[in-house]
Amino acid sequence: MRLFFAIIIALSSAFTFTGGAEFSFLTKTHDFPDAHEGEVLEYDFNFTNAGDKPLIITGFNVACSCTKITWPTAPIMPNEKGRIHLNFDTAGKYGYQNRKIQILSNANRSVKLSFRVFVLASNKH
Repeated sequence: MRLFFAIIIALSSAFTFTGGAEFSFLTKTHDFPDAHEGEVLEYDFNFTNAGDKPLIITGFNVACSCTKITWPTAPIMPNEKGRIHLNFDTAGKYGYQNRKIQILSNANRSVKLSFRVFVLASNKH
């Protein structure tokens, strides 16, 4: 009987959440209104560190250099808020744009943000 309880305790402790940093976003997507080619669009993705360890953002991955973000360089402590500022340059872009941003950090789960916009051709051509 003692062996049975020892096994149960060992298994339950093996599956216990270990904690760490964790993003909590109100929204991970944003829809811009239609924009004209050449406009620079900006948006802030606000988040909270819902984990129990400091959250450290180290970089990001995007498919195009037209998308840039800035983020807090200091660690975000547990329960503190932060923002990721998006900057999308529509120069040379036309039609429906559906972009994804992978945030690199020490969080327990990887985070992907996205935004969409329909870019109207400029009248300059």
